[in-house]
Formats: sequence, C-alpha cells, structure tokens
Amino acid sequence: MLQRALFNKILSDCARQKVSLLVGARRVGKTELLLKIKEHFSGDCLWLNGEDEDTELILKERTVANYRRLLMSKKLLIIDEAQYIPDIGRKVKLMIDEIKPLHIIITGSSSFDLQQTAGEPLVGRTITNIMYPVAQMELSATENALQTQQNLADRLIFGSYPEVLGMSSIPEKQQYLRELVNTYLLKDILAFEDIRNPQKMKDLLMLLAFQIGKDVSLEELGRDLGMSKNTVERYLDLLSKVFVIYKRGGYSRNLRKEIVKSNRWYFADNGVRNALSNNFSLLPLRQDVGLLWENYILSERTKYNSYQSRIVNSYYWRTYDQQEIDLIEEENNVIEALETKWKEKPVKIPAAFAKAYAGSGFQVIHQNNYLPYIT
Repeated sequence: MLQRALFNKILSDCARQKVSLLVGARRVGKTELLLKIKEHFSGDCLWLNGEDEDTELILKERTVANYRRLLMSKKLLIIDEAQYIPDIGRKVKLMIDEIKPLHIIITGSSSFDLQQTAGEPLVGRTITNIMYPVAQMELSATENALQTQQNLADRLIFGSYPEVLGMSSIPEKQQYLRELVNTYLLKDILAFEDIRNPQKMKDLLMLLAFQIGKDVSLEELGRDLGMSKNTVERYLDLLSKVFVIYKRGGYSRNLRKEIVKSNRWYFADNGVRNALSNNFSLLPLRQDVGLLWENYILSERTKYNSYQSRIVNSYYWRTYDQQEIDLIEEENNVIEALETKWKEKPVKIPAAFAKAYAGSGFQVIHQNNYLPYIT
C-alpha cells in the first residue's frame, strides 16, 4: 500500500490542540489519507461529511453544550468538504477553544474555499497542509530504480493522480483524465465563483498548456480569448487556488536587464496538461518532450519542497538578451539554479548569472540524474 507523505505529519499533529486544514485538488487522495488517519483513533474519532445536510443540521446550534454532546469525549474530529457548512470557521473555533483534548481536521478542494468559510476566526489555530497528486518521493518506497525508470515516460504523459497510477490500459487513463478536467477540477470554481463563461476558463488552460516554460502575457491571452486583462488575471488566480496551475515569477537582485514583470505558469500534473492539449502520444512521437520534462521536474520539486517543509522562494531567471534558467531556489540567502534538459548534455551556467550571483549552485537536471532532486 502506498503511504502518502503527509500521513506521519498529520498523525503527529493530531496530538496538538489545533485545527489542521487539508487542501488540494479533487481526486488527489485526501479522503483516503484521512481514512487511514481515522484507523489509528478507533472509537476516538468522529467523521462528518460537509456535503451531507445532516452534518449542517447537527452543527447548526453553535453552543459548547451541543458540541460536547456531539463529540462525546472524542479526541479527533474530521470534517470532509467543510466549506459547504455555513459559518464553519466560528463553529470550529468554539470547539477547539472549549473542548479539550481535541484535534480537528477540515478538508476542502481549494484554498479559497476554506479561506472564505473558515477564515479569520481560526487565525493562530491552524496548521495548513497541501496535498498533491502522488509524488515520486512517495512512489520510491514501493518501487525499485528499474521500475521508476520504466514508469517515467508514462508519468510524463499521464501524470500521477492516484487512480491513474492504478490503471493498466491507455484508453482508460485517457478517459479518466478527460473526465477529471471536465467534471472535477473546474467544479469548485464554477460552484463558488460567478463564472459567466466556463468555456473561457478551459480555453485559457488550453493556451497555457502550450506555453509551459515561456513568459506569459496577460494582454496577449486576453486578446486571444476576447477577455480583459483583469478577467484573465482573475481566472489565473482562481485556477491556482484550486491547484490546477501555479506560477513562477522572474528572479532579479542585481541586473537591470533581468526580466521580472512576467510570470510563467505550470501545471500541477502532466496528465491534466496533456488532457487539455488533447495529446497523449508516446514520447518518441512528440515535439514537446522538453516542455513535459520541465513541467514534471518543477511540479515534483514543488511537492518535494512542500512535503519536506522547506521554506524556499522559487523563480525562473531570464534576461532581455535571452539568457535563462528554468528554476531558481532561494533558501536562507543561498541561491541554487536548476536547468532541466530531457537528454544529458553539457550545459554551461549563463555568463550573466554566474557574474551577478557568484558562488551560486548550478545543476542540470536530466533523466539520468533527476531522482535525488525530487526524492
């Protein structure tokens, strides 16, 4: 059985008088993780489903007496899809402040769901955990180096959603990913925000699918989609809050010719990206292997840093004369530059970067050396 990276951390946090927020895109395995957490508490855990109207009913009376009756000395309360419960922030605050010992875990499929519904009442009382599609660092515990090598091409094409990893046939994976994009990933935005034209949201994602590793112009996207720059910016913000995409800004500390105003956008999962571009062709038949590799390495590095609790600032670096580096990480004033290349070949550090940031690390990440950087 695959053990998720957050399991031990959340289990340890359950000993604290706190509220754990577990967020992440739909279908990444949040419920399965919490079911395993629940097993460790036997009868000391109460599980509530925020989408069940009975849950809203039993939590409606916001009194200590009501919640003591409900919990009956339970040490752990799990509320799945908590954003559907009105005033959940104040209700959870009352429980965690007045009933001891108690740990509460609330989940949602987007960061803005729980921020809007839990929000200010829980300031200083929360521990936030982001869950991603399965990380290679999680898979490394269940497969050997040969299996990892054999599975790499499949993960570049179909990604790492838990259910996809369990499927054996290519048509089954393709169908699942298309349905995932059309039914689950955009559901939260459409449910909680006034999106007048959902197709525009999907069209925006399709454009981004072909611009991985490139500076993205909001004005250009707006012209292509017939939307204002502000609307494009709002859609990008929403898509990042439901963990479909994430951005990297430009890095600059010394050079006037460094580009800092543009952003680059990446997908949290390669399979989602390929479903949007409607391309599940095998690697030898593709012209975008370099883009897939860059997206894969940066997303896996994001998972790794998050699960290792590393406080890292991440950027890309580029100058107006086209010198560039895919990923710059800054941690405790130490700079590490990472360049992604599918095939192993000599690559020199850009001269302007080496001069401006002397002493910084520089590594080229290719298919023969990548595992230490993501596991």
